[in-house]
Amino acid sequence: MKIVKITAIRKASYPDLMAKYENPIDHACQVKEGQVWISYDAQKPEDFCQSAWETIAPFVKDLAEGKGNFFDGWMQDPYSAMLSCNDGFRPVSFYLEICHDVG
Repeated sequence: MKIVKITAIRKASYPDLMAKYENPIDHACQVKEGQVWISYDAQKPEDFCQSAWETIAPFVKDLAEGKGNFFDGWMQDPYSAMLSCNDGFRPVSFYLEICHDVG
């Protein structure tokens, strides 16, 4: 299996939606833009958000198996994907790619 690199590219925030709909929360998403995780054997990195993992896991698995070209050429690099977690208040966009160097 290939190693997959997961990078947090952008984190949006919608304070108006939080104020209107969200209960106060002490430990909201702690992801930082530029943060990187490595997935070995298509497994969730230890400190990766479970909710975000549920969204990206199928793509990580496919990339780890050497598959790509998602949605008929959606990405410039066919062995990558850009996905967002399902947090409607502070979504994070993750770039997934096959990792050619670890370290």
